[in-house]
Amino acid sequence: MTQGNQIWAVDALQALGHETRLSVFRMLVKAGSNGLMAGEIAQGCGVPASTMSHHLANLERAGLATSQRESRVIRYRADYAGMRQLLAFLMEDCCQGDPLLCADFSEIAACKP
Repeated sequence: MTQGNQIWAVDALQALGHETRLSVFRMLVKAGSNGLMAGEIAQGCGVPASTMSHHLANLERAGLATSQRESRVIRYRADYAGMRQLLAFLMEDCCQGDPLLCADFSEIAACKP
C-alpha cells in the first residue's frame, strides 16, 4: 500500500461519508451504464440542483463518478473502476492469509439482477 493510495482512499471514503453522496452513489450504481441526468438525481434525493452539483462534483473528484455533457444537461455515471479500486484497497490485506475469513465476500459482492 502506498501513501498515495491511502490518501486517495481517504478522499473516496470521505465523499461516501455524507448521507446524500452515499445515496447518489448508490443511485448511480443501480442506474448502471446509462447513468442519470443531474436533475433526475437531485429530484430523486429531494435536494436543490445547486446543492446536488456540489455533491456530484465531490464524487467526481473522489474518482467515484464521471460526467458527460449532453447538450444542456449533464449525465452522471458511477465510475466502476474507481469503485473497484476502493474495494480492492479495502480488501488488500484481508484474511491474514486465511481465505476462509473472507470466503463469503465474493457472494456479497456478486452482481444481482
